[in-house]
Amino acid sequence: MLPFRGTPARGALRHRPPPRPRRRRLMRRCARRPARSASPIAFLPSEPCPAMLLPCVRSVAARRLARDVPRACSCSAQGPSPRGYSRGAAGKGLVLGVYSSEKDDGAAQLTSAGDAFDRLVSGKLRALLSLCGPPLKKGKTRIFHGLHQDFPSVAVVGLGKKNAGINEQENWNEGKENIRTAVAVGCRQIQDLEIPCVEVDPCGDAQAAAEGAVLGLHEYNELKQKKKPVVTPQLHGSAESEAWQKGVIYAEGQNLARYLMEAPANYITPIKFAEHIEQKLRSFSNVKVHIRQESWITAQEMGAFLSVAKGSAEPPIFLEIHYLGSANTDDSPLVFVGKGVTFDSGGISLKPSSGMDAMRADMGGAATVCSAIVTAAALNLPLNIIGLAPLCENMPSGKANKPGDVVRAKNGKTIQVDNTDAEGRLLLADALCYAHNFNARAIVNAATLTGAMDVALGSAATGVFTNSSWLWTHLYEASILTGDRVWRMPLFEHYTKQVTDCPLADVSNIGKYSRAGGACTAAAFLKEFVTASHWAHLDIAGVMSNKDEVPYLRKGMAGRPTRTLVEFAARLSQDSHNAK
Repeated sequence: MLPFRGTPARGALRHRPPPRPRRRRLMRRCARRPARSASPIAFLPSEPCPAMLLPCVRSVAARRLARDVPRACSCSAQGPSPRGYSRGAAGKGLVLGVYSSEKDDGAAQLTSAGDAFDRLVSGKLRALLSLCGPPLKKGKTRIFHGLHQDFPSVAVVGLGKKNAGINEQENWNEGKENIRTAVAVGCRQIQDLEIPCVEVDPCGDAQAAAEGAVLGLHEYNELKQKKKPVVTPQLHGSAESEAWQKGVIYAEGQNLARYLMEAPANYITPIKFAEHIEQKLRSFSNVKVHIRQESWITAQEMGAFLSVAKGSAEPPIFLEIHYLGSANTDDSPLVFVGKGVTFDSGGISLKPSSGMDAMRADMGGAATVCSAIVTAAALNLPLNIIGLAPLCENMPSGKANKPGDVVRAKNGKTIQVDNTDAEGRLLLADALCYAHNFNARAIVNAATLTGAMDVALGSAATGVFTNSSWLWTHLYEASILTGDRVWRMPLFEHYTKQVTDCPLADVSNIGKYSRAGGACTAAAFLKEFVTASHWAHLDIAGVMSNKDEVPYLRKGMAGRPTRTLVEFAARLSQDSHNAK
């Protein structure tokens, strides 16, 4: 903005002291070009106004400053590109970490990679951090441009306390979570600048850094014409390349589940889901995939599963995956079972239209367990895993289940269908019965089973119902490392009585007190189809989607708890106790 408006009087500048030589040169240069003004103001070229000098003074000052410091700095939100920098310029972005200072006015505590880069730029990074406001808080960023020719933009991210470890109150490793969050935020800042590649500081834990980068950059935009630029994260340095690659594989596994859950139901039908997983596993010689058709399901006498599927025009599929990672292929496998309702309208017990579109992700159980097996194969985990996913739609039609119908499960038990929107447990009942054919080391099923689970725990943790303390311990310890937490829920006889007290059949698919303890009565229902001594039911309804609760995941379907399942399998492969 100019200091005044209108044409100045000639006498206004008459009594000023004679200009110095440097100032004369500036005045002559400015007289030869018009001043940039917010309004059309005419000045006499023989007597330039101070406002006319302003652009020239700024230009000279900017050139001086550019010799010593980068062109621009911004905090957190990325605005327009600084002058002289074009988006997508050659070079890479760089994400570096900084720890919170022990003292409020303390100097920035850079990571090892940050210290090395600071020395490379002669201490300018540390100097700029001290000049650009208060110390960076956890999960916040600052971007500097022009510090180094190989890195047009450098995002410095706050990592919180340096020695943060396991937080027993939060039930996770706080240091790992801080790294995932900070790296994800920094990588997104680089993505906004349309730089195609970003190098990431390992921040003391390359696996967590890789997970944060890959998870934070993922977004489902398959069906959009305008897409965000693809950014490839790479490790900055080579000291922790193995841990970095492991983190990339873990994160890509969760992103596969996010992709399957987010895709529209007309793009991920039962058969398309199965074919997509088959394609992902095609390159592994120790994996066999069986896509079972309706005739096979009928031959297996899976009446509960078929009763749900018959309401839809889409034929059901039973997906069976065998991963033989153990040296002895006869070793007892870990069996994963996942609910695979690719769209849940509720059937005759129709859901409200508001939010029904999210029910494209009601196959989240199948998506997470299948993605976990894909990840286990990529990691070459030394154990055998079998994955089972009953896939179908739950739709209203003249052939659909009606409230009050009685159907027969694979183990011969009859089920009274009092609510057709409690369909997931019907699929799982038959799949769990089938899982007992494999002499399983442990059976773990995952399902977006009940809204009651969301009410109970929200998106903080997956609810776990299990008959095995050994199994619970492994799941719990795995979740601490991944940050994708689990919480043990009760499997009391109190709830079993509510589903077995049924007027027409052996069990009812809802508790007799309707909504009371809905997640617990659903688990009690499943228990009626389990005889294995090590079984766990994971109700993932509360963690199905992400709004802003997990900062390193964008809004949308979350793909949780894929990484916890992978970590659990990895721990099980190292466990010398062969639970049978």
